[in-house]
Formats: sequence, C-alpha cells, structure tokens
Amino acid sequence: MAQPFAEPCSRGLIAAQPCPRELRREIAPSRRRMVLIACVLASSMAFIDGSVLTVALPKLKAALGADLASVQWVVNGYVLALAALTLIGGALADAYGKARMLVLGCLLFGMASAGCALAPSIAWLVAARCAQGIAGAIVGPASLALIGATYPRAERSRAIGVWAAASALTTAGGPILGGWLIETFGWQFVFWINPPLALAAIALLRAYAPEDRREARRLDMVGAAMLAAALAALAWALSRIGSLEPQAKVMPSAGGATRAAAALFGLLGLAAYAWWERVSPHPMTPPRLVDNRPFLGLNLATLMIYASVSIMFFVLPFELVDRRGLSATDAGLAFLPFTLGVGLLSRGFGNLADATGARAPLIVGPVAAAVAYIWMALARDAPLWLGVIGPMTLLGLAFAAIAAPLTASVLSSVEETDEGLASGINNAVSRVAQLAGVAMAAGIATWMWGYELGLMAAAATSLAGALAVTATLPPPPPSHQRS
Repeated sequence: MAQPFAEPCSRGLIAAQPCPRELRREIAPSRRRMVLIACVLASSMAFIDGSVLTVALPKLKAALGADLASVQWVVNGYVLALAALTLIGGALADAYGKARMLVLGCLLFGMASAGCALAPSIAWLVAARCAQGIAGAIVGPASLALIGATYPRAERSRAIGVWAAASALTTAGGPILGGWLIETFGWQFVFWINPPLALAAIALLRAYAPEDRREARRLDMVGAAMLAAALAALAWALSRIGSLEPQAKVMPSAGGATRAAAALFGLLGLAAYAWWERVSPHPMTPPRLVDNRPFLGLNLATLMIYASVSIMFFVLPFELVDRRGLSATDAGLAFLPFTLGVGLLSRGFGNLADATGARAPLIVGPVAAAVAYIWMALARDAPLWLGVIGPMTLLGLAFAAIAAPLTASVLSSVEETDEGLASGINNAVSRVAQLAGVAMAAGIATWMWGYELGLMAAAATSLAGALAVTATLPPPPPSHQRS
C-alpha cells in the first residue's frame, strides 16, 4: 500500500473460510488468540509499510537523486506484484497450507524489506519493492484465510474486530511513525520496521498454528503473467504522459510513439487476459462473475474511487514537504483526519447502509470525495488548516461512508460459495486502481499546475465511480418491502 487504508474486501476473505468447528477441527481459545496475533503482525507489515512510505517519498526522491517517473515505481513495483498475484497467493494458501505459506510470505517480506533499506540506488530499491510485492501477495490472503480457518463462524466477528482495529491503528500511526523515523534516522529506517515483525509472526505461527488443511487447487499462472505484463505497460505509459524530467533513473525516457505503443500493448494485453479467462480451465476471474452486472459495476466503481484517492496520496506528500516546507512528522500528522475518519466512523456508516441500503452512500461518498479534491486544489495557497486539513477531514468522512457498504455490496452481489473469490477479485481491483492512480499522478505532476490538475483528475475519476454505481447497482426496494 501507498495510501493509509486497507483494501476494501478483506473481511470477506475471512468470512468465506469453512468453519473449523463444523469440520471438527476446533482449536483451543488460547491458541486461537496467538494465531490471531501472528496474523495481525503479518498484515501490519503491509499496512505500516504502505502508510509509512506515503511521507517517505519526498526524502527518498531527494536522497537517491530520482525523478518522479522513477519514484512512482517504488510504489507501483510493489502494487503491480500485488495486483497480478494476490489471487494466486490465495490459491497457494489453499493448495499448500495457510500457515505454511504465511510463514514463507513473512520470511520473504522481511528479507525484501531489508533489501529496500540497504538499497544504494533507485533501481535496486524498485527491484526490492517488487520482491516485497510478491511476498505481500502471499502474506495478505494467507493471513486473512488463516484467521477464518482458525475461528469458528460464531466467534469471527470479534476476531475481525481485533484485526480491523489493529489495521486502523497501524495505518493511522504509520505516517507519524514514518515521519519521525525519517527525521531521526533517515528514510531507510521505514523499511527496518518489518524484519522484527516478520520474525515475531513466524515464531508465533511455528508454535501455535494448527495443522494445515490443504485443498486441491490449480494455479492460473498464464493469466497472472498476462495481467502483470499488461498492467506494467499501462502504468509505464500513464507515468510518461507529462513533460518528464530528462534523466529517468529506472526507465529510459521515450517519445510519444513509444508511449502510445506501450499503452496499446497494455490494452491488447488486457483484452488477451479477458479472452484467456474465458477459455482457461481454472481462471482467476471466472466468466460468471464478469457477467454479473452488479458485481462488475461495483468493481468498476472500486477501480475509479481507489484510483482517485491514490492520485491524491501521491501528489500530497510532495506538496506538504517540498512546497509547504513541513517536516516529515508534520506531513504525517496531516493525514490523521483521513485515517481517523475512516477508522472511527466506518462501522457507523455501515450500520446506516444496512438500514437504508448501500446505493446512496456509494453515490454520496464518491461525490463528497470529489468535492474534497476540488477544495484541496482551489485552496492550495490557503493556510494548512483550510487547504489540507479541512478537505482531508471531508475525505475521511467520504471514505467512511464508502468502506463498509462497498464490502457488503460486493459480497451480496454473488452467491455465498463465491464470496471468497469475489473478495479477492475486489481487492485485486483496488490494487490495479492504485497502480493506475499513482502512474497517472506521476505523469500529471510534471506539468505546470500539476498539483491542481492531478486533484482535478482525482475528482473526475471519483465522480466516474459514483456514475458506475448509479448505472449498475439497482435501488433498494421500498421500506415496506424490505421489512
């Protein structure tokens, strides 16, 4: 992650697991608690890494002498691997054991984090971030699935609550912790957080994790490779849409014809992936879900909404540190209105959506987010409280209104047997959104008025998400019919 919030459908991955009590594999409560702690530690690596990195980008760019096009690959190298491999990671956990794959993922994540901290150049750092993304594609689904496989269905709500609270705390505190580490020790130390967490999670899993239950699963590696290649080409083309600084440190600069060729290759690659998923005997995205109009519309909305906020979270740290002159710690504090709003208010908005239907908050939320982006763009020269803190507070309210209804709508749009797969697909879509948003932001930010134009692009993209919900999600029945 490079923005301080969790992916939208993580709870669905937990809830979709078979109940261990029904399978006569119940685990003692004391062991369950230790496994939950291990899973929270494992998930926290990704949450902390993403939110800490948000405020590290300006210092990292200056220290390594990189341009924006190269810096965006520090984010997108990680996200690209996640977007292409998250569903494969879930299948690996089913096939080879959730605890076993989680241990492997934590080990790889810790080693890749050390590689990031030791990076002497931007190219090295991008390669290590790609390795982190591969590990994250294992850690994320395996940790969530292991929670579901450990806790009986009747006790999962409490486990999900603990996991969600830990996620909120780590994502909210990440930018502040990252700012302090950068100012005190240097940008490298934002990556040294992860190896101790990885070792602690591995120790707990080896001591307390139950015996793995394996399932026969086939992996769509061809589809994953096609998706990764297509997304990489599109991300590269998007990141080159502006008047870039002359010497890119990771990818060489290119003319318009090369950018157009990369974009065309990416679009053709996505078309080829869509065709392959219809003929593959074990597709990552089964056609029955793609043909489901509400599910398709909700994922399109996810793509637009999360792309818009990813644009903002890429351009804002540079604005705070480079232009406003804030310290890294103060820049981290500027994100608190958003993270606290999402963390503290999502449940209340979710309860409201349960009572009134999810369609209204999924339309109002993106519209409110668009207003926040426009406000931030127009108030660039205003004091910090008016130009940043105010719109970030509104944005936190907007995403609090979006988070829980989006998860509930995605899960309710499919059959119960497809809930786990639907959750994984929706999370992967949110990663694709981040990939596209960061790449677009890196390109637009090189223009004159890039900050304002980037936020206006975020507003337009967010409004497109509201339109996708309006067009594809049917309105709720009248209240007397619901009752």
